[in-house]
Amino acid sequence: MSLLIRKKRSLLLTGMLLSLLILNGYTAVVSDSVLLYTAYRKISVMPGTSIDYPIDLINNSKEVINVDMSLSGLPASWTYSMKVGAYDIRQLSVLPGEKKSISLKVDVPMKVNKGNYRFQLSAGEIATLPMVVNISEQGNYTTEFTTDQANMEGNATSTFTYTASLRNRTPEKMQYAFMADPPAGWSVIFRHSYKQVTSAEINANSKADIQIEIDPPDMAEAGKYRVPVRAVSSASTEQLVLEVVITGTFGIELTTPSGLLSTSLIAGKKKNVEMVVKNTGSSELKNIELSAAHPVNWTVTFDPKKIDKLEAGKNATVIATIEASKKAIAGDYVTTMEARAPEVNSKAVFRITVKTSMIWGWVGILIIALALGSVYYLFRKYGRR
Repeated sequence: MSLLIRKKRSLLLTGMLLSLLILNGYTAVVSDSVLLYTAYRKISVMPGTSIDYPIDLINNSKEVINVDMSLSGLPASWTYSMKVGAYDIRQLSVLPGEKKSISLKVDVPMKVNKGNYRFQLSAGEIATLPMVVNISEQGNYTTEFTTDQANMEGNATSTFTYTASLRNRTPEKMQYAFMADPPAGWSVIFRHSYKQVTSAEINANSKADIQIEIDPPDMAEAGKYRVPVRAVSSASTEQLVLEVVITGTFGIELTTPSGLLSTSLIAGKKKNVEMVVKNTGSSELKNIELSAAHPVNWTVTFDPKKIDKLEAGKNATVIATIEASKKAIAGDYVTTMEARAPEVNSKAVFRITVKTSMIWGWVGILIIALALGSVYYLFRKYGRR
């Protein structure tokens, strides 16, 4: 009799519990029939990142489920929101055999320690979804101004272009002004999104690539130079020191041994002029080509036409052969000669005085003499008549 009474009491209590659950909008289901799912169970992010989790609440049971949605284990400084469509939700109802899509947004603060953080999303007491966020580096409230390549080498006529990364690790949008302290005579240009700028606006927890162009003067001496550049905001100043190594300078001069840039020749004749090519820089010059701009129907040739290599401080002799047109009339003409290397060039402007041939002068004198002789003869023969 006592066993029968205990069974009746047990059935009565179970019935009362089920009645309470039904009255409160809950349906008893097997927990394996309700699932919380996301593809992003463990992810790695930077400090200050907002993580958007797409989550499905799946009801594989034959009953309607009504569950409270909650997130537990999240650090106190982290914030989150749960939405279905445009609405924040804390409780969901899902029909049998259907699912609801939830958007869970977790905001990681800027100031956070590096490491793994574990928390879980719960659908009442019937389904849980453990998740892990790995913070890949130590968080702070600073600005970072860095470059992977801070040292470049080249000659004085080169332009040195560096790519720097400017990262705003603060929780606010920042305006950064760019400044530089180059050596005297040097120029520094900043570019952002391919445009020349003096400042740039960087969003919170974002970064931008900044191109820095350093142009030394053409006659900068060989050596190592430090160029400090800065990104200055209302909250901080970050400095980046760039290094430029000048291997030498380029210089060339085209002249004559005496420095005299004038000569004379006879129309239709050739004349050889000795030229000197000087390497006035501190770097070797290669592939120096000789050329000339001359009057029409004139010719100017060089021997040699090309100098393969000329060491710093050395000279090379070139013979320029100038031939004036046969029809050139007496007078002054200009011929411009040029020595050009890939890096530098030099021009020499020659004034050339053209004279007519002496033969034609003597021919003219002979003709005049013959004419005078003819007049004299005629005068003597017929003058008395």
